[in-house]
Amino acid sequence: MARTEQRTPRPRGQGQWALGYHEPLNGAEQIKKEAEPLDVRERIERVFAPGGFRSIGKQDLRNRMRWWGLYTQRKQGVPGERTGSAEPEELEDEFFMLRIRIDGGRLTSEQVRAIAWVSETHGRDIADVTDRQNVQLHWIRIEDVPTIWGRLEATGLTTAEACGDTPRVILGCPLAGIDADEILDASPAIAEIRERFVGTTEFSNLPRKYKTSISGCAVRCTDPEINDISLVGVEHPDLGAGYDLWVGGGLSTNPMFAQRLGAFVAPDRAAEAWAGVTTLFREYGYRRSRNRSRLKFLVKDWGADEFRRVLEKQFLEAPLPDGPAPPLAPMERRDHVGIRPQRDGRTFVGFAPRAGRLTGHQLRLVADLADRYGSGQIRTTTRQKLVILDVERDAGPSLAAELDRLDLPTMPGLFRKGVMACTGIEFCKLAIGETKGRARWLAEELDRRLPGFDEEIRVHVNGCPNSCARFQVADIGLMSALAKRPDGTRSDAFLVHLGGADDSFGRKVKGVKVFAEDAADYVETLVTRYRARREATKDGGEGPTFTEFVRGLDDQELTAFATPEASP
Repeated sequence: MARTEQRTPRPRGQGQWALGYHEPLNGAEQIKKEAEPLDVRERIERVFAPGGFRSIGKQDLRNRMRWWGLYTQRKQGVPGERTGSAEPEELEDEFFMLRIRIDGGRLTSEQVRAIAWVSETHGRDIADVTDRQNVQLHWIRIEDVPTIWGRLEATGLTTAEACGDTPRVILGCPLAGIDADEILDASPAIAEIRERFVGTTEFSNLPRKYKTSISGCAVRCTDPEINDISLVGVEHPDLGAGYDLWVGGGLSTNPMFAQRLGAFVAPDRAAEAWAGVTTLFREYGYRRSRNRSRLKFLVKDWGADEFRRVLEKQFLEAPLPDGPAPPLAPMERRDHVGIRPQRDGRTFVGFAPRAGRLTGHQLRLVADLADRYGSGQIRTTTRQKLVILDVERDAGPSLAAELDRLDLPTMPGLFRKGVMACTGIEFCKLAIGETKGRARWLAEELDRRLPGFDEEIRVHVNGCPNSCARFQVADIGLMSALAKRPDGTRSDAFLVHLGGADDSFGRKVKGVKVFAEDAADYVETLVTRYRARREATKDGGEGPTFTEFVRGLDDQELTAFATPEASP
C-alpha cells in the first residue's frame, strides 16, 4: 500500500500584493478590481444624476461612490435594534451624506460660503464639523451632486477620497504658521502631499482607509497617537526641526496606539516618507479580511524595527536618521477655544458649536465675520470646533460677542467645550443610538447642574463601537447600546469607558449600562463623587485630574465608583 506523503501546511496568506496575492480575497477587493473607484464620478455626472437614485448600480452605491465622499444616509425611523440585522435596502435612504475634505483644517471665507450655500440650498441647513476637521452635509440628492461639486471646486474644495480605501483627510494644526510655540509649520508638507497624491490612482486602492496626522504643533493637537501615520514635530539636536515618524494607530473595536519608528524626517523629506509608508501599506497590507486590513495590524505583527527596515530598504530613497522622541504634550490645550495670541501680535478666536453641529446660515455669517474682523482665514479643529484667525487684539472681544449672539460661544461652559459626538442614528447606518441631540442635552444639563466646576472633563458620545467620536480616549466615553427594561422592552443606553487619554485607553466599566435619558444624572454623579474625593486628597496641592483619579482605581474600586447604585 502506497504511503501518503505528509506535508506541512503552508501559512495562510493575508492577501498582500507584495507576496503575490493579486486575486481578490473578499467582496470589497473584487469590486475595486472590477472598476477603478475614482472613475465612478463620470457615471455620477453622466448617468446617475440625470437618472436619479434608482439608476445607481449597487456596487457603485454601496462602495465606489465613497471615493467621492458620498454615503447613503440612514432611512428615518429604522430603530437601532435593526442596525446589525437589516438588509441594506431597509437601512439606506435615497439621500446622501456628503463629506468635504479639509486638509489641515484650512478654509477661506469664500470656501465657507460655498459650504454654507450647499447646506442651505441642498442640505436642509445642516452642517457637521467632524473631529477629523471635515465638514459633513446631509440630505443631499444625487441629482444635485454635479452642481454641488461645481460650487465647491470653484473655491478649491474637493470631496475626492474623503471616504473609501484611500488616504483620508490630512489632519493639521489649525494654528500652523501662527502659533508662537510650534516646532515647525507643517502646512507646506500637507499641501505637497495633497497636490501630488490626493485624487490620483496611485493610492486609490489601499487595503483599507488610511488616516494621516502631520503637525509641528507643540501640544500635538492632531492626535498623532491614533492615526495610521503621523509626522510629529520634534527638534533634533543636530538636524534642527523636523518630524518623528509614527505608524499603526487606530481605534474602533481593536484600538491601538501608534508606534514610534525612532526615525527623524527632515521637512524636505516629509512627502517622501509619507508616500513610502503609504506604498508599503498598499503592497504589504492585509487584504484577506476587512476586519484586519488597517495598517495597525501589520505594524503589530511586524513590530516597529521590522517595519522601519522594510520601509527604508524598499520604499525610501535613503535611510532615515535616528531621532529623539517629542516631549510630552498637554491635552488640555488641544481645543483652541477662546481668544488667544498669535505670534504676530494679533489674536485668533476659537468657538464651540453644539457637539459639532451648525447650520448653513451660521456658517455664512461666520464667513462674514472672518472677513470683517480678520483676514478671511477660518480653521476647523480635531475637537469639532472652529477658529477665526488674524483678529486685531482689541477687536477680539467684539468678535466674541457677535459669535455669542450666533450661539457659537468663545467661552462655553466646560462641558459644552469638552463634549463631542459622532453622527449617530440620525443619519448613520452603523449607529445603534442617537448621539448629537443627546450630547447637546448632556452638555447643557451638566453646565447647568455643575456651575463653577473648575476642570474640563471630556465627554464623548458615540453611536457604535467604531469610535468616530473617539470614546476610548475621552475622560468619559459613552458608547451606544441597547438595554432591557423591567418589562422586557429594549431602549437606548450607553456602555461606559472612563479615564481615556493620549497615552491610555479608557477602561470599560464592566456590568454598567446607563439608559440614555439617565446619562446626565449618571455623569453628574460621577463628577460629584470625583470632586468630593479630589477635595479630600488635595493635601495642599491641586489634587488629581479626573483621568488621573480613575487610573488610580483598581477594577473593584472603579466598578464601585462608576456604578449608579453604589454609595459615594
